[in-house]
Amino acid sequence: MDFSTFMQQMVNGVSLGSMYALIAIGYTMVYGVLRLINFAHGDIMMVGAFIAYVAHTSGIPFELSVIIAIIGAMIVGILTDKIAYKPLRDAPKISLLITAIGISFFLENLFNVLFGGVPRAFSAPDYLTKTLHIGSVIMPRMVFIVPAVTLILLAIILWILYRTKYGMAIRALAFDIPTVKLMGINADFIIMIVFAMGSGLAAIGGVFYAVSYPSIDPLMGIIVGLKAFAAAVLGGIGSVAGAVIGGFILGFTEIVVVAFMPDLGGYKDAFAFVFLILVLLFKPTGIMGQDLDRSRF
Repeated sequence: MDFSTFMQQMVNGVSLGSMYALIAIGYTMVYGVLRLINFAHGDIMMVGAFIAYVAHTSGIPFELSVIIAIIGAMIVGILTDKIAYKPLRDAPKISLLITAIGISFFLENLFNVLFGGVPRAFSAPDYLTKTLHIGSVIMPRMVFIVPAVTLILLAIILWILYRTKYGMAIRALAFDIPTVKLMGINADFIIMIVFAMGSGLAAIGGVFYAVSYPSIDPLMGIIVGLKAFAAAVLGGIGSVAGAVIGGFILGFTEIVVVAFMPDLGGYKDAFAFVFLILVLLFKPTGIMGQDLDRSRF
Protein backbone atom coordinates (compact mmCIF):
# COMPACT_ATOMS: atom_id res chain seq x y z
CA MET A 1 0.00 0.00 0.00
CA ASP A 2 1.48 3.37 -1.01
CA PHE A 3 1.48 6.48 1.18
CA SER A 4 -1.37 8.26 -0.63
CA THR A 5 -3.67 5.25 -0.26
CA PHE A 6 -2.72 4.96 3.41
CA MET A 7 -3.54 8.63 4.06
CA GLN A 8 -6.81 8.31 2.19
CA GLN A 9 -7.86 5.35 4.32
CA MET A 10 -6.91 7.17 7.52
CA VAL A 11 -9.06 10.16 6.61
CA ASN A 12 -11.92 7.83 5.70
CA GLY A 13 -11.57 6.24 9.13
CA VAL A 14 -11.84 9.63 10.84
CA SER A 15 -14.96 10.47 8.83
CA LEU A 16 -16.68 7.14 9.54
CA GLY A 17 -15.72 7.34 13.21
CA SER A 18 -17.20 10.83 13.43
CA MET A 19 -20.59 9.52 12.30
CA TYR A 20 -20.48 6.79 14.93
CA ALA A 21 -19.44 9.37 17.52
CA LEU A 22 -22.43 11.63 16.85
CA ILE A 23 -24.83 8.73 17.42
CA ALA A 24 -22.86 7.34 20.38
CA ILE A 25 -23.21 10.61 22.30
CA GLY A 26 -26.97 10.10 22.42
CA TYR A 27 -26.54 6.58 23.80
CA THR A 28 -24.15 7.70 26.52
CA MET A 29 -26.23 10.71 27.61
CA VAL A 30 -29.46 8.73 27.96
CA TYR A 31 -27.63 5.95 29.80
CA GLY A 32 -25.88 8.44 32.05
CA VAL A 33 -29.19 9.92 33.20
CA LEU A 34 -31.63 7.00 33.13
CA ARG A 35 -29.38 3.90 33.05
CA LEU A 36 -31.30 3.05 29.89
CA ILE A 37 -29.74 1.56 26.77
CA ASN A 38 -32.00 3.16 24.19
CA PHE A 39 -31.83 0.60 21.40
CA ALA A 40 -34.27 2.72 19.38
CA HIS A 41 -31.59 5.40 19.04
CA GLY A 42 -30.16 3.97 15.80
CA ASP A 43 -33.64 4.04 14.29
CA ILE A 44 -34.05 7.69 15.24
CA MET A 45 -30.95 8.25 13.12
CA MET A 46 -32.83 6.54 10.28
CA VAL A 47 -35.87 8.74 10.91
CA GLY A 48 -33.70 11.86 10.64
CA ALA A 49 -32.23 10.68 7.33
CA PHE A 50 -35.70 9.97 5.90
CA ILE A 51 -37.09 13.33 7.03
CA ALA A 52 -34.18 15.08 5.29
CA TYR A 53 -34.77 12.94 2.20
CA VAL A 54 -38.51 13.73 2.02
CA ALA A 55 -37.95 17.44 2.65
CA HIS A 56 -35.20 17.74 0.05
CA THR A 57 -37.05 15.77 -2.64
CA SER A 58 -40.05 18.04 -2.02
CA GLY A 59 -38.02 21.00 -3.22
CA ILE A 60 -36.81 22.35 0.11
CA PRO A 61 -33.14 23.47 0.09
CA PHE A 62 -30.77 20.89 1.52
CA GLU A 63 -29.63 23.04 4.45
CA LEU A 64 -33.22 23.71 5.54
CA SER A 65 -34.03 20.02 5.04
CA VAL A 66 -31.28 19.12 7.50
CA ILE A 67 -32.69 21.56 10.07
CA ILE A 68 -36.16 20.07 9.58
CA ALA A 69 -34.67 16.58 10.03
CA ILE A 70 -32.99 17.60 13.29
CA ILE A 71 -36.22 19.10 14.65
CA GLY A 72 -38.24 16.09 13.47
CA ALA A 73 -35.83 13.64 15.11
CA MET A 74 -35.94 15.66 18.32
CA ILE A 75 -39.72 15.45 18.33
CA VAL A 76 -39.61 11.69 17.73
CA GLY A 77 -37.09 11.28 20.58
CA ILE A 78 -39.21 13.36 22.95
CA LEU A 79 -42.40 11.48 22.03
CA THR A 80 -40.59 8.17 22.51
CA ASP A 81 -39.69 9.20 26.03
CA LYS A 82 -43.12 10.61 26.86
CA ILE A 83 -45.14 7.71 25.46
CA ALA A 84 -42.91 4.69 26.06
CA TYR A 85 -40.29 5.42 28.72
CA LYS A 86 -41.83 7.93 31.13
CA PRO A 87 -44.62 5.57 32.31
CA LEU A 88 -41.91 3.01 33.14
CA ARG A 89 -39.56 5.26 35.15
CA ASP A 90 -40.05 3.18 38.29
CA ALA A 91 -40.33 -0.17 36.52
CA PRO A 92 -37.49 -2.73 36.45
CA LYS A 93 -34.75 -1.86 33.96
CA ILE A 94 -35.52 -4.96 31.92
CA SER A 95 -38.96 -3.49 31.17
CA LEU A 96 -37.35 -0.34 29.77
CA LEU A 97 -34.94 -2.42 27.71
CA ILE A 98 -37.72 -4.52 26.19
CA THR A 99 -39.69 -1.33 25.48
CA ALA A 100 -36.68 0.19 23.71
CA ILE A 101 -36.39 -2.87 21.48
CA GLY A 102 -40.13 -2.66 20.78
CA ILE A 103 -39.85 1.02 19.77
CA SER A 104 -36.99 0.07 17.46
CA PHE A 105 -39.10 -2.58 15.70
CA PHE A 106 -42.04 -0.19 15.51
CA LEU A 107 -40.04 2.57 13.78
CA GLU A 108 -38.41 0.13 11.36
CA ASN A 109 -41.71 -1.42 10.31
CA LEU A 110 -43.53 1.92 10.19
CA PHE A 111 -41.01 3.33 7.74
CA ASN A 112 -40.97 0.06 5.84
CA VAL A 113 -44.73 0.43 5.31
CA LEU A 114 -44.43 4.13 4.42
CA PHE A 115 -41.43 3.95 2.09
CA GLY A 116 -40.93 0.29 1.25
CA GLY A 117 -37.83 -1.79 1.81
CA VAL A 118 -36.01 -0.83 -1.39
CA PRO A 119 -33.07 1.54 -0.73
CA ARG A 120 -33.59 5.06 -2.01
CA ALA A 121 -30.91 7.31 -3.50
CA PHE A 122 -30.00 10.24 -1.27
CA SER A 123 -28.84 13.30 -3.20
CA ALA A 124 -26.73 16.05 -1.68
CA PRO A 125 -25.36 19.42 -2.86
CA ASP A 126 -22.21 19.48 -4.94
CA TYR A 127 -20.19 21.22 -2.24
CA LEU A 128 -20.56 18.07 -0.11
CA THR A 129 -19.91 15.49 -2.80
CA LYS A 130 -17.09 17.19 -4.71
CA THR A 131 -13.59 15.83 -4.25
CA LEU A 132 -10.42 17.55 -3.11
CA HIS A 133 -6.99 16.86 -4.57
CA ILE A 134 -4.22 16.98 -1.99
CA GLY A 135 -1.11 15.86 -3.78
CA SER A 136 -1.90 12.41 -5.12
CA VAL A 137 -4.68 11.89 -2.59
CA ILE A 138 -8.26 12.33 -3.85
CA MET A 139 -10.90 12.64 -1.16
CA PRO A 140 -14.51 13.88 -0.98
CA ARG A 141 -15.08 17.01 1.05
CA MET A 142 -17.31 15.05 3.42
CA VAL A 143 -14.31 13.35 5.02
CA PHE A 144 -13.23 16.77 6.30
CA ILE A 145 -16.64 18.25 7.01
CA VAL A 146 -17.93 15.39 9.18
CA PRO A 147 -15.04 15.38 11.74
CA ALA A 148 -15.08 19.18 11.92
CA VAL A 149 -18.83 19.28 12.64
CA THR A 150 -18.47 16.45 15.17
CA LEU A 151 -15.78 18.27 17.15
CA ILE A 152 -17.77 21.52 17.09
CA LEU A 153 -20.89 19.74 18.34
CA LEU A 154 -18.84 17.96 21.02
CA ALA A 155 -17.56 21.32 22.25
CA ILE A 156 -21.14 22.67 22.34
CA ILE A 157 -22.40 19.62 24.27
CA LEU A 158 -19.59 19.89 26.82
CA TRP A 159 -20.24 23.63 27.18
CA ILE A 160 -23.92 22.96 27.85
CA LEU A 161 -23.12 20.24 30.38
CA TYR A 162 -20.50 22.19 32.34
CA ARG A 163 -21.32 25.87 31.77
CA THR A 164 -25.12 26.13 31.88
CA LYS A 165 -27.72 25.57 34.56
CA TYR A 166 -29.45 22.99 32.38
CA GLY A 167 -26.20 21.08 32.11
CA MET A 168 -25.82 21.23 35.87
CA ALA A 169 -29.36 19.89 36.22
CA ILE A 170 -28.58 17.05 33.77
CA ARG A 171 -25.49 16.05 35.76
CA ALA A 172 -27.39 16.27 39.04
CA LEU A 173 -30.23 14.21 37.64
CA ALA A 174 -27.75 11.53 36.63
CA PHE A 175 -26.87 11.02 40.29
CA ASP A 176 -30.22 11.03 42.04
CA ILE A 177 -33.56 11.76 40.37
CA PRO A 178 -35.72 11.78 43.56
CA THR A 179 -33.39 14.25 45.30
CA VAL A 180 -33.33 16.52 42.28
CA LYS A 181 -37.14 16.54 42.26
CA LEU A 182 -37.15 17.56 45.93
CA MET A 183 -34.98 20.54 45.02
CA GLY A 184 -37.74 21.84 42.74
CA ILE A 185 -36.21 20.83 39.41
CA ASN A 186 -38.58 19.52 36.76
CA ALA A 187 -36.88 16.17 36.17
CA ASP A 188 -39.14 15.22 33.26
CA PHE A 189 -38.27 18.45 31.45
CA ILE A 190 -34.53 17.85 31.90
CA ILE A 191 -34.89 14.27 30.63
CA MET A 192 -36.77 15.66 27.64
CA ILE A 193 -33.79 17.93 26.92
CA VAL A 194 -31.45 14.92 27.06
CA PHE A 195 -33.57 12.98 24.57
CA ALA A 196 -33.88 16.03 22.32
CA MET A 197 -30.12 16.61 22.28
CA GLY A 198 -29.30 12.96 21.64
CA SER A 199 -31.93 12.61 18.90
CA GLY A 200 -30.78 15.80 17.16
CA LEU A 201 -27.20 14.52 17.07
CA ALA A 202 -28.44 11.18 15.74
CA ALA A 203 -30.27 12.99 12.92
CA ILE A 204 -27.08 14.83 11.95
CA GLY A 205 -25.20 11.54 11.98
CA GLY A 206 -27.93 9.97 9.84
CA VAL A 207 -27.73 12.73 7.24
CA PHE A 208 -23.94 12.48 7.11
CA TYR A 209 -24.17 8.71 6.72
CA ALA A 210 -26.75 9.05 3.96
CA VAL A 211 -24.56 11.56 2.09
CA SER A 212 -21.43 9.42 2.46
CA TYR A 213 -23.19 6.18 1.45
CA PRO A 214 -25.84 7.76 -0.78
CA SER A 215 -28.80 5.53 -0.10
CA ILE A 216 -31.25 5.10 2.76
CA ASP A 217 -33.61 2.33 3.84
CA PRO A 218 -35.74 1.62 6.93
CA LEU A 219 -33.22 -0.87 8.33
CA MET A 220 -30.16 1.34 7.97
CA GLY A 221 -30.16 2.19 11.66
CA ILE A 222 -29.76 -1.36 12.94
CA ILE A 223 -26.09 -2.09 12.35
CA VAL A 224 -25.07 1.58 12.57
CA GLY A 225 -26.89 1.89 15.89
CA LEU A 226 -25.22 -1.24 17.24
CA LYS A 227 -21.80 0.07 16.21
CA ALA A 228 -22.50 3.44 17.80
CA PHE A 229 -23.53 1.65 20.99
CA ALA A 230 -20.31 -0.36 20.80
CA ALA A 231 -18.42 2.92 20.38
CA ALA A 232 -20.10 4.33 23.50
CA VAL A 233 -19.16 1.22 25.49
CA LEU A 234 -15.64 1.21 24.07
CA GLY A 235 -15.05 4.83 25.02
CA GLY A 236 -16.70 4.39 28.41
CA ILE A 237 -20.48 4.66 28.53
CA GLY A 238 -21.43 7.64 30.64
CA SER A 239 -18.63 9.78 29.16
CA VAL A 240 -19.44 12.12 26.27
CA ALA A 241 -15.79 12.56 25.28
CA GLY A 242 -15.33 8.79 25.62
CA ALA A 243 -18.19 8.21 23.17
CA VAL A 244 -16.44 10.40 20.60
CA ILE A 245 -13.10 8.65 21.13
CA GLY A 246 -14.79 5.25 20.88
CA GLY A 247 -16.47 6.30 17.63
CA PHE A 248 -13.16 7.37 16.10
CA ILE A 249 -11.46 4.12 17.16
CA LEU A 250 -14.27 1.97 15.80
CA GLY A 251 -14.24 3.84 12.50
CA PHE A 252 -10.48 3.37 12.20
CA THR A 253 -10.83 -0.32 12.98
CA GLU A 254 -13.30 -0.86 10.16
CA ILE A 255 -11.25 1.03 7.61
CA VAL A 256 -7.97 -0.61 8.61
CA VAL A 257 -9.43 -4.10 8.21
CA VAL A 258 -10.65 -3.33 4.70
CA ALA A 259 -7.48 -1.46 3.71
CA PHE A 260 -4.87 -3.89 4.98
CA MET A 261 -6.81 -7.15 4.73
CA PRO A 262 -9.19 -6.74 1.77
CA ASP A 263 -9.94 -10.47 1.70
CA LEU A 264 -11.48 -10.09 5.16
CA GLY A 265 -13.48 -7.00 4.23
CA GLY A 266 -16.73 -8.94 4.59
CA TYR A 267 -15.93 -9.46 8.26
CA LYS A 268 -15.30 -5.81 9.09
CA ASP A 269 -18.36 -5.62 11.35
CA ALA A 270 -17.19 -8.66 13.28
CA PHE A 271 -13.70 -7.17 13.68
CA ALA A 272 -15.20 -4.02 15.21
CA PHE A 273 -16.96 -6.01 17.92
CA VAL A 274 -13.98 -8.32 18.48
CA PHE A 275 -11.87 -5.23 19.09
CA LEU A 276 -14.49 -4.01 21.58
CA ILE A 277 -14.33 -7.31 23.47
CA LEU A 278 -10.53 -7.20 23.63
CA VAL A 279 -10.55 -3.69 25.06
CA LEU A 280 -13.19 -4.53 27.66
CA LEU A 281 -11.22 -7.59 28.76
CA PHE A 282 -8.44 -5.28 29.95
CA LYS A 283 -10.54 -2.22 30.86
CA PRO A 284 -14.14 -3.23 31.61
CA THR A 285 -15.31 0.36 32.05
CA GLY A 286 -14.03 1.43 28.63
CA ILE A 287 -11.20 3.73 27.65
CA MET A 288 -12.54 6.74 29.56
CA GLY A 289 -14.81 4.75 31.82
CA GLN A 290 -15.95 6.60 34.89
CA ASP A 291 -16.93 5.64 38.39
CA LEU A 292 -20.64 6.23 37.90
CA ASP A 293 -21.10 6.69 41.65
CA ARG A 294 -18.83 9.76 41.56
CA SER A 295 -18.80 11.19 38.07
CA ARG A 296 -21.00 11.66 35.00
CA PHE A 297 -20.25 12.75 31.45
